[in-house]
Amino acid sequence: MKILVLHRVPYAKIEYHRGISHDRHEVTYFGTDRALATLPPGLRCERVSRPGVRPAFDEAREWLARRPRTFDRIISVSEYELLDAARLREHLGVPGAPVEQVALARDKVLMKQAVQQAGLRVPRFLPLPRLLERDGRAPWSGRTVLKPNCGASSEGVLVFDTPQQAAAAVAADRTGTQDLQAEEFLPGPIRHFDGLVQNGEVLVLSASQYVGTCLQYAQGLPMGSFQIGFDRQTRAWVARALAAVRIQDGSFHLEAIVHQGEPVFLEVGNRVGGADVVATVELATGVHLPSYELRVLLGEPVAAALPEPPADRRRYGWFVLPGHHLAGRTFPGLDGAAAFRAGPDVVAWSELPPGAPLPDHITYQAGETVLAGIVAGDTPEDTRQWIVDLFDSLSVRTRPAAPTSAEQVPA
Repeated sequence: MKILVLHRVPYAKIEYHRGISHDRHEVTYFGTDRALATLPPGLRCERVSRPGVRPAFDEAREWLARRPRTFDRIISVSEYELLDAARLREHLGVPGAPVEQVALARDKVLMKQAVQQAGLRVPRFLPLPRLLERDGRAPWSGRTVLKPNCGASSEGVLVFDTPQQAAAAVAADRTGTQDLQAEEFLPGPIRHFDGLVQNGEVLVLSASQYVGTCLQYAQGLPMGSFQIGFDRQTRAWVARALAAVRIQDGSFHLEAIVHQGEPVFLEVGNRVGGADVVATVELATGVHLPSYELRVLLGEPVAAALPEPPADRRRYGWFVLPGHHLAGRTFPGLDGAAAFRAGPDVVAWSELPPGAPLPDHITYQAGETVLAGIVAGDTPEDTRQWIVDLFDSLSVRTRPAAPTSAEQVPA
Protein backbone atom coordinates (compact mmCIF):
# COMPACT_ATOMS: atom_id res chain seq x y z
CA MET A 1 0.00 0.00 0.00
CA LYS A 2 1.24 3.52 -0.85
CA ILE A 3 0.69 5.80 2.15
CA LEU A 4 1.17 9.58 2.36
CA VAL A 5 1.51 11.02 5.86
CA LEU A 6 1.08 14.77 6.32
CA HIS A 7 3.70 14.91 9.04
CA ARG A 8 3.45 17.60 11.70
CA VAL A 9 3.24 16.00 15.15
CA PRO A 10 6.71 14.96 16.39
CA TYR A 11 7.36 11.31 15.51
CA ALA A 12 7.95 10.29 19.13
CA LYS A 13 4.38 11.32 20.03
CA ILE A 14 2.90 8.95 17.43
CA GLU A 15 5.54 6.25 16.81
CA TYR A 16 4.20 5.49 13.35
CA HIS A 17 6.20 2.25 13.11
CA ARG A 18 3.98 0.71 15.79
CA GLY A 19 0.91 1.03 13.55
CA ILE A 20 2.32 0.96 10.01
CA SER A 21 4.71 -1.68 8.70
CA HIS A 22 7.29 0.40 6.87
CA ASP A 23 8.75 -2.77 5.34
CA ARG A 24 5.44 -3.90 3.86
CA HIS A 25 4.10 -0.48 2.81
CA GLU A 26 5.61 2.41 0.85
CA VAL A 27 5.35 5.34 3.26
CA THR A 28 6.02 8.97 2.33
CA TYR A 29 6.28 11.67 5.00
CA PHE A 30 5.43 15.17 3.78
CA GLY A 31 6.39 17.92 6.21
CA THR A 32 8.63 20.83 7.05
CA ASP A 33 12.32 20.22 7.66
CA ARG A 34 11.69 20.65 11.39
CA ALA A 35 8.98 17.97 11.36
CA LEU A 36 10.99 15.60 9.17
CA ALA A 37 13.95 15.93 11.53
CA THR A 38 11.92 14.05 14.16
CA LEU A 39 11.82 10.88 12.00
CA PRO A 40 14.17 8.09 13.15
CA PRO A 41 17.30 8.05 10.92
CA GLY A 42 16.94 4.38 9.96
CA LEU A 43 13.22 4.41 9.19
CA ARG A 44 12.44 2.95 5.76
CA CYS A 45 10.44 5.73 4.09
CA GLU A 46 10.55 8.65 1.70
CA ARG A 47 10.95 12.12 3.15
CA VAL A 48 9.54 15.08 1.19
CA SER A 49 10.20 18.58 2.52
CA ARG A 50 7.72 21.41 2.18
CA PRO A 51 8.25 25.14 2.89
CA GLY A 52 5.52 25.32 5.54
CA VAL A 53 4.44 28.84 4.61
CA ARG A 54 1.05 27.80 3.17
CA PRO A 55 -1.48 25.11 4.16
CA ALA A 56 -0.28 21.53 3.74
CA PHE A 57 -2.96 20.90 1.11
CA ASP A 58 -1.75 23.75 -1.10
CA GLU A 59 1.89 22.73 -0.84
CA ALA A 60 1.10 19.04 -1.38
CA ARG A 61 -1.02 19.78 -4.43
CA GLU A 62 1.79 21.90 -5.87
CA TRP A 63 4.35 19.14 -5.19
CA LEU A 64 2.15 16.51 -6.82
CA ALA A 65 1.51 18.72 -9.83
CA ARG A 66 5.26 18.75 -10.41
CA ARG A 67 5.73 15.07 -9.62
CA PRO A 68 2.41 13.20 -10.20
CA ARG A 69 1.93 10.00 -8.24
CA THR A 70 -0.83 7.99 -6.60
CA PHE A 71 -1.55 6.95 -3.03
CA ASP A 72 -3.86 4.40 -1.44
CA ARG A 73 -4.18 6.30 1.84
CA ILE A 74 -3.54 9.91 2.91
CA ILE A 75 -3.24 10.32 6.67
CA SER A 76 -2.85 13.15 9.15
CA VAL A 77 -2.98 12.82 12.93
CA SER A 78 -2.56 16.56 13.55
CA GLU A 79 -5.47 18.69 14.72
CA TYR A 80 -4.30 21.37 12.31
CA GLU A 81 -3.98 19.23 9.17
CA LEU A 82 -6.98 16.88 9.31
CA LEU A 83 -8.84 19.09 6.85
CA ASP A 84 -5.78 19.32 4.59
CA ALA A 85 -5.65 15.54 4.42
CA ALA A 86 -9.39 15.37 3.64
CA ARG A 87 -9.06 17.96 0.87
CA LEU A 88 -6.11 16.12 -0.62
CA ARG A 89 -8.01 12.81 -0.50
CA GLU A 90 -10.92 14.37 -2.38
CA HIS A 91 -8.55 16.05 -4.85
CA LEU A 92 -6.83 12.74 -5.63
CA GLY A 93 -9.81 10.41 -5.21
CA VAL A 94 -8.28 8.55 -2.26
CA PRO A 95 -10.55 6.69 0.23
CA GLY A 96 -11.14 8.23 3.63
CA ALA A 97 -13.34 10.69 5.53
CA PRO A 98 -14.51 13.51 3.20
CA VAL A 99 -14.09 17.23 3.90
CA GLU A 100 -17.69 17.73 5.02
CA GLN A 101 -17.37 14.98 7.62
CA VAL A 102 -13.98 16.14 8.91
CA ALA A 103 -15.19 19.76 9.17
CA LEU A 104 -17.96 18.64 11.51
CA ALA A 105 -15.33 17.55 14.04
CA ARG A 106 -13.22 20.69 13.56
CA ASP A 107 -15.67 23.60 13.63
CA LYS A 108 -16.96 24.12 17.17
CA VAL A 109 -20.19 25.75 16.05
CA LEU A 110 -21.05 22.96 13.62
CA MET A 111 -20.22 20.26 16.15
CA LYS A 112 -22.35 21.79 18.91
CA GLN A 113 -25.26 22.19 16.51
CA ALA A 114 -24.97 18.51 15.55
CA VAL A 115 -24.70 17.32 19.15
CA GLN A 116 -27.65 19.45 20.19
CA GLN A 117 -29.73 18.04 17.34
CA ALA A 118 -28.85 14.55 18.61
CA GLY A 119 -30.56 15.39 21.92
CA LEU A 120 -27.47 16.00 24.05
CA ARG A 121 -26.97 19.14 26.09
CA VAL A 122 -24.47 21.80 24.98
CA PRO A 123 -23.78 25.27 26.40
CA ARG A 124 -25.96 27.94 24.86
CA PHE A 125 -23.98 29.61 22.09
CA LEU A 126 -24.09 31.98 19.15
CA PRO A 127 -21.82 32.38 16.14
CA LEU A 128 -20.12 35.75 16.54
CA PRO A 129 -21.91 37.45 13.60
CA ARG A 130 -25.26 36.60 15.25
CA LEU A 131 -24.16 38.09 18.58
CA LEU A 132 -23.07 41.29 16.86
CA GLU A 133 -26.31 41.49 14.85
CA ARG A 134 -28.22 41.26 18.15
CA ASP A 135 -26.10 44.04 19.75
CA GLY A 136 -24.79 41.63 22.36
CA ARG A 137 -28.16 40.19 23.33
CA ALA A 138 -27.90 36.44 23.92
CA PRO A 139 -30.13 33.67 25.32
CA TRP A 140 -28.04 33.91 28.52
CA SER A 141 -26.98 36.87 30.64
CA GLY A 142 -23.91 35.81 32.64
CA ARG A 143 -20.29 35.01 31.97
CA THR A 144 -19.50 34.52 28.32
CA VAL A 145 -16.65 32.75 26.55
CA LEU A 146 -15.28 33.90 23.20
CA LYS A 147 -13.36 31.15 21.44
CA PRO A 148 -12.05 30.48 17.93
CA ASN A 149 -14.28 28.17 15.89
CA CYS A 150 -11.39 25.88 14.96
CA GLY A 151 -8.80 26.59 17.64
CA ALA A 152 -6.91 24.34 20.05
CA SER A 153 -5.08 24.59 23.39
CA SER A 154 -7.40 27.47 24.40
CA GLU A 155 -5.35 29.92 22.35
CA GLY A 156 -7.35 33.06 21.71
CA VAL A 157 -10.01 32.18 24.31
CA LEU A 158 -11.37 35.09 26.34
CA VAL A 159 -13.94 35.24 29.16
CA PHE A 160 -16.21 38.23 29.82
CA ASP A 161 -18.79 38.94 32.52
CA THR A 162 -21.66 39.36 30.04
CA PRO A 163 -22.45 38.76 26.36
CA GLN A 164 -22.68 42.54 25.92
CA GLN A 165 -19.09 42.96 27.14
CA ALA A 166 -17.95 40.25 24.74
CA ALA A 167 -19.68 41.96 21.82
CA ALA A 168 -18.24 45.33 22.81
CA ALA A 169 -14.73 43.86 22.90
CA VAL A 170 -15.15 42.54 19.36
CA ALA A 171 -16.60 45.85 18.18
CA ALA A 172 -13.57 47.63 19.65
CA ASP A 173 -11.33 45.06 17.92
CA ARG A 174 -9.79 43.98 21.19
CA THR A 175 -10.00 40.26 20.40
CA GLY A 176 -7.58 40.02 17.49
CA THR A 177 -9.85 37.84 15.32
CA GLN A 178 -13.36 37.69 13.95
CA ASP A 179 -13.43 33.88 13.59
CA LEU A 180 -15.08 33.42 16.96
CA GLN A 181 -18.15 32.10 18.67
CA ALA A 182 -19.78 33.21 21.90
CA GLU A 183 -20.61 30.53 24.45
CA GLU A 184 -22.36 30.47 27.81
CA PHE A 185 -19.88 29.85 30.64
CA LEU A 186 -20.95 26.90 32.79
CA PRO A 187 -19.23 26.14 36.11
CA GLY A 188 -18.26 22.58 36.99
CA PRO A 189 -15.47 20.04 36.68
CA ILE A 190 -14.24 19.43 33.13
CA ARG A 191 -13.66 15.88 31.95
CA HIS A 192 -12.01 14.43 28.90
CA PHE A 193 -12.82 11.12 27.26
CA ASP A 194 -10.22 9.45 25.09
CA GLY A 195 -10.37 6.30 23.04
CA LEU A 196 -10.70 4.54 19.74
CA VAL A 197 -13.64 4.02 17.41
CA GLN A 198 -13.98 1.89 14.27
CA ASN A 199 -17.02 1.79 12.01
CA GLY A 200 -18.84 3.84 14.64
CA GLU A 201 -18.18 1.38 17.48
CA VAL A 202 -16.33 2.61 20.56
CA LEU A 203 -13.60 0.01 21.14
CA VAL A 204 -11.52 1.77 23.80
CA LEU A 205 -12.62 4.40 26.32
CA SER A 206 -10.79 6.19 29.11
CA ALA A 207 -12.29 8.93 31.31
CA SER A 208 -10.31 11.61 33.14
CA GLN A 209 -10.96 14.85 35.00
CA TYR A 210 -8.83 17.97 34.72
CA VAL A 211 -6.94 19.68 37.52
CA GLY A 212 -7.00 23.24 36.28
CA THR A 213 -8.15 24.08 32.76
CA CYS A 214 -6.67 24.59 29.31
CA LEU A 215 -7.59 28.28 29.56
CA GLN A 216 -5.78 28.66 32.88
CA TYR A 217 -2.77 26.87 31.40
CA ALA A 218 -2.76 29.32 28.49
CA GLN A 219 -2.70 32.08 31.12
CA GLY A 220 0.34 30.54 32.83
CA LEU A 221 -1.05 28.18 35.50
CA PRO A 222 -0.22 24.45 35.80
CA MET A 223 -2.61 21.80 34.56
CA GLY A 224 -3.11 18.06 34.81
CA SER A 225 -5.71 15.34 34.78
CA PHE A 226 -6.42 12.09 36.59
CA GLN A 227 -8.28 8.99 35.44
CA ILE A 228 -11.73 8.24 36.85
CA GLY A 229 -14.22 5.41 36.51
CA PHE A 230 -17.29 5.54 34.26
CA ASP A 231 -20.53 3.62 33.84
CA ARG A 232 -22.56 2.32 30.90
CA GLN A 233 -24.56 5.53 30.70
CA THR A 234 -21.38 7.55 30.27
CA ARG A 235 -20.13 5.20 27.58
CA ALA A 236 -23.46 5.51 25.76
CA TRP A 237 -23.34 9.31 26.06
CA VAL A 238 -19.85 9.38 24.51
CA ALA A 239 -20.98 7.09 21.68
CA ARG A 240 -23.97 9.35 20.93
CA ALA A 241 -21.77 12.45 20.83
CA LEU A 242 -19.30 10.78 18.46
CA ALA A 243 -22.10 9.60 16.20
CA ALA A 244 -23.57 13.11 16.11
CA VAL A 245 -20.35 14.59 14.73
CA ARG A 246 -19.72 11.54 12.49
CA ILE A 247 -16.47 10.48 14.09
CA GLN A 248 -16.58 6.90 12.86
CA ASP A 249 -12.93 5.84 12.67
CA GLY A 250 -9.78 6.66 14.61
CA SER A 251 -8.91 8.19 17.94
CA PHE A 252 -11.02 10.79 19.71
CA HIS A 253 -10.53 13.37 22.44
CA LEU A 254 -13.87 14.62 23.80
CA GLU A 255 -14.34 17.27 26.49
CA ALA A 256 -17.42 17.83 28.63
CA ILE A 257 -18.28 19.82 31.72
CA VAL A 258 -20.30 18.28 34.53
CA HIS A 259 -22.89 20.95 35.31
CA GLN A 260 -25.50 20.25 37.97
CA GLY A 261 -24.69 16.55 37.75
CA GLU A 262 -25.19 16.33 33.97
CA PRO A 263 -22.51 16.04 31.27
CA VAL A 264 -22.56 19.01 28.90
CA PHE A 265 -20.73 18.61 25.61
CA LEU A 266 -17.95 21.14 24.99
CA GLU A 267 -15.93 19.91 22.00
CA VAL A 268 -14.36 16.87 20.38
CA GLY A 269 -11.45 16.10 18.09
CA ASN A 270 -10.89 13.12 15.81
CA ARG A 271 -7.34 12.70 17.12
CA VAL A 272 -5.47 11.74 20.27
CA GLY A 273 -5.33 14.10 23.22
CA GLY A 274 -2.30 16.23 23.97
CA ALA A 275 0.12 16.28 26.89
CA ASP A 276 0.58 12.69 28.17
CA VAL A 277 -2.92 11.45 27.34
CA VAL A 278 -1.56 8.76 25.00
CA ALA A 279 0.86 7.43 27.60
CA THR A 280 -1.65 7.37 30.47
CA VAL A 281 -4.30 5.65 28.34
CA GLU A 282 -1.76 3.00 27.37
CA LEU A 283 -0.70 2.49 30.98
CA ALA A 284 -4.32 1.97 32.02
CA THR A 285 -5.63 -0.04 29.05
CA GLY A 286 -2.58 -1.49 27.31
CA VAL A 287 -3.69 0.24 24.08
CA HIS A 288 -1.36 2.66 22.31
CA LEU A 289 -4.01 4.79 20.65
CA PRO A 290 -1.97 6.15 17.71
CA SER A 291 -0.88 2.63 16.67
CA TYR A 292 -4.40 1.29 16.52
CA GLU A 293 -5.72 4.49 14.96
CA LEU A 294 -3.26 4.05 12.10
CA ARG A 295 -4.40 0.47 11.63
CA VAL A 296 -8.01 1.64 11.57
CA LEU A 297 -7.17 4.30 8.97
CA LEU A 298 -5.52 1.62 6.83
CA GLY A 299 -8.76 -0.36 6.93
CA GLU A 300 -7.53 -3.14 9.22
CA PRO A 301 -10.05 -4.59 11.73
CA VAL A 302 -8.59 -4.07 15.19
CA ALA A 303 -11.22 -5.13 17.75
CA ALA A 304 -9.89 -8.68 18.05
CA ALA A 305 -6.29 -7.48 18.16
CA LEU A 306 -6.64 -5.14 21.15
CA PRO A 307 -4.55 -6.19 24.18
CA GLU A 308 -6.02 -7.11 27.53
CA PRO A 309 -5.84 -4.34 30.17
CA PRO A 310 -2.88 -4.63 32.58
CA ALA A 311 -3.49 -6.53 35.80
CA ASP A 312 -2.34 -3.46 37.74
CA ARG A 313 -5.47 -1.29 37.80
CA ARG A 314 -3.90 1.91 39.15
CA ARG A 315 -5.24 5.33 38.20
CA TYR A 316 -2.81 7.42 36.18
CA GLY A 317 -2.57 11.15 35.78
CA TRP A 318 -0.40 13.61 33.90
CA PHE A 319 0.80 17.07 34.84
CA VAL A 320 2.37 20.01 33.00
CA LEU A 321 3.88 23.26 34.22
CA PRO A 322 3.89 26.03 31.58
CA GLY A 323 6.67 28.40 30.62
CA HIS A 324 5.31 30.25 27.58
CA HIS A 325 4.04 33.12 29.76
CA LEU A 326 7.69 33.71 30.78
CA ALA A 327 9.06 33.69 27.22
CA GLY A 328 12.28 35.60 26.75
CA ARG A 329 13.73 34.36 30.02
CA THR A 330 15.76 31.28 30.94
CA PHE A 331 15.00 28.53 33.43
CA PRO A 332 17.41 28.10 36.38
CA GLY A 333 15.23 25.50 38.11
CA LEU A 334 12.19 24.64 40.24
CA ASP A 335 11.64 25.29 43.91
CA GLY A 336 9.58 22.77 45.87
CA ALA A 337 10.14 19.85 43.49
CA ALA A 338 12.58 17.71 45.51
CA ALA A 339 9.92 15.91 47.55
CA PHE A 340 8.04 14.88 44.40
CA ARG A 341 10.72 14.32 41.77
CA ALA A 342 11.90 10.91 43.04
CA GLY A 343 8.64 9.85 44.71
CA PRO A 344 7.51 6.21 44.42
CA ASP A 345 4.34 7.15 42.52
CA VAL A 346 6.18 9.04 39.76
CA VAL A 347 6.08 7.18 36.44
CA ALA A 348 7.71 9.92 34.33
CA TRP A 349 9.30 13.30 35.12
CA SER A 350 10.69 15.58 32.38
CA GLU A 351 12.09 18.90 33.57
CA LEU A 352 13.84 21.54 31.50
CA PRO A 353 17.60 21.58 32.12
CA PRO A 354 18.90 24.61 34.02
CA GLY A 355 19.76 27.45 31.69
CA ALA A 356 17.30 26.37 28.98
CA PRO A 357 15.25 29.12 27.31
CA LEU A 358 11.56 29.11 28.16
CA PRO A 359 9.19 28.40 25.25
CA ASP A 360 7.71 31.26 23.24
CA HIS A 361 4.47 29.37 22.47
CA ILE A 362 1.89 27.29 24.30
CA THR A 363 3.11 23.71 24.50
CA TYR A 364 2.38 20.61 26.54
CA GLN A 365 5.38 18.73 25.13
CA ALA A 366 7.89 17.18 27.49
CA GLY A 367 11.25 18.74 26.77
CA GLU A 368 9.67 22.04 25.73
CA THR A 369 7.61 23.12 28.71
CA VAL A 370 9.04 23.61 32.21
CA LEU A 371 7.82 20.29 33.58
CA ALA A 372 5.76 17.38 32.32
CA GLY A 373 5.19 13.99 33.85
CA ILE A 374 2.99 11.09 34.85
CA VAL A 375 1.95 9.87 38.30
CA ALA A 376 0.07 6.77 39.48
CA GLY A 377 -2.30 6.38 42.42
CA ASP A 378 -4.38 3.56 43.85
CA THR A 379 -7.57 5.63 43.54
CA PRO A 380 -8.63 8.66 41.50
CA GLU A 381 -8.54 10.78 44.65
CA ASP A 382 -4.98 9.66 45.42
CA THR A 383 -3.85 10.72 41.96
CA ARG A 384 -5.75 14.01 42.08
CA GLN A 385 -4.37 14.92 45.50
CA TRP A 386 -0.78 14.19 44.45
CA ILE A 387 -1.15 16.55 41.48
CA VAL A 388 -2.78 19.25 43.62
CA ASP A 389 -0.01 18.98 46.23
CA LEU A 390 2.63 19.21 43.51
CA PHE A 391 1.11 22.36 42.04
CA ASP A 392 0.77 23.93 45.49
CA SER A 393 4.46 23.29 46.19
CA LEU A 394 6.13 24.32 42.94
CA SER A 395 7.46 27.69 41.90
CA VAL A 396 9.52 28.49 38.82
CA ARG A 397 12.74 30.45 39.09
CA THR A 398 13.65 32.52 36.04
CA ARG A 399 16.37 34.90 34.98
CA PRO A 400 16.70 37.23 31.99
CA ALA A 401 18.04 35.61 28.87
CA ALA A 402 21.65 36.43 28.08
CA PRO A 403 21.87 39.21 25.48
CA THR A 404 22.85 38.15 22.01
CA SER A 405 26.10 39.38 20.49
CA ALA A 406 24.07 41.77 18.34
CA GLU A 407 22.50 43.23 21.45
CA GLN A 408 25.88 43.60 23.13
CA VAL A 409 27.38 45.65 20.28
CA PRO A 410 26.23 49.27 20.21
CA ALA A 411 24.45 50.27 17.00
